[in-house]
Amino acid sequence: MMSSEAGPVDITDASAAVPIFIGSDVYRGSSYGRWHPLAVPRVPQVMDLCRALGWLPAAQYRTSPRAKPEGLTLWHTPDYVAALQAAETDQHVSVAVKDRHNIGTTANPIFGEMFRRPATGVGGVLLAAALLRHGGVIHAPGGGTHHGFPDRANGFCYFNDPVLAVLGLKAQGCDRVAYVDIDAHHCDGVEFAFQNDPSVLLISTHEENRWPRTGALEDRGCGNVVNLPLPRGLNDDEMALIRDELILRKLAEFRPDAIVLQCGADALDEDPMSRLALSNNAHVSIALALRAASPRLMVLGGGGYNPWSVGRLWTRVWGALAGQAIPDVLPGPASAVLQRLEWTGLRARRPVAPHWLTTLKDPARGGPIRNEIRQRIAAHGRAMV
Repeated sequence: MMSSEAGPVDITDASAAVPIFIGSDVYRGSSYGRWHPLAVPRVPQVMDLCRALGWLPAAQYRTSPRAKPEGLTLWHTPDYVAALQAAETDQHVSVAVKDRHNIGTTANPIFGEMFRRPATGVGGVLLAAALLRHGGVIHAPGGGTHHGFPDRANGFCYFNDPVLAVLGLKAQGCDRVAYVDIDAHHCDGVEFAFQNDPSVLLISTHEENRWPRTGALEDRGCGNVVNLPLPRGLNDDEMALIRDELILRKLAEFRPDAIVLQCGADALDEDPMSRLALSNNAHVSIALALRAASPRLMVLGGGGYNPWSVGRLWTRVWGALAGQAIPDVLPGPASAVLQRLEWTGLRARRPVAPHWLTTLKDPARGGPIRNEIRQRIAAHGRAMV
């Protein structure tokens, strides 16, 4: 189901005791176009920061393979997979293909790696699922495209690698898989896939009234879906309450064999595509808490449109999962990675905060816990259906 850009992949050499990072250079230089929110680089600076910090020894790094069509059609339709392949080759689609598959649009444009890049994301999560067969922790920041549907692109997402991550874990013998999504945008494609599957627990925290405007508090699937729409300005203390009183409680009730965490960076205060206000401390605390909640944890990327906050967050998550000491001040080579980044397109003249260049850790962004958040947590009750 997978082909590797760097030769055959051995899935027998992973130790459950050693966290694994899955990356690829397919993301380097790849862009949706200068005026698109995903014009900014993301995965490359995570890899570069981790290497500059000495956090990517060969024993803990795997190059992501590219999923073959038969791997992609575990959930996506053959016609859609073929349409994406043809669109990458031709760099053009007909009106009929555009209308049917929602590609060649402003949100889901034609670009040079429009098949290879998302197929590599899928290959990474399928490899991660295989490596997690005997337990462990894997970070695959190229994953997290949670809006894709079986036969159409949606919300910058061509393939839905989180869905295929869950299916991959189930194929490896995981009977109960939990999917936790802390992106600012609701995981509409993932909910579509699993809303009637009681063997999958889906928990999504997302900004209310934010595109795609799905994931209502009342949407429960077959009793396996936990949606928590959140008001703008969400702070670290509120997210800590959500972590302890909702996410960890539901996971304890469900007792998953594996957890997939979509760790979208767009819920951070500096992100231009949401109005939530978390620091990256909140994301790290959730990743570490989930590590203790299951024998298998797969951490994906997701949204994130500020290149500095994305790179710093996903690098810090990897460092925390891998047991690395996080420096208070970045050494010169790591700081140089951040100094090379820039805003693009309409955001080209936005300011750059000094600490984005010198440290991974954000200042804490605590605050009062609003009653509406307590009430929404309470609406999910105490027992799983």
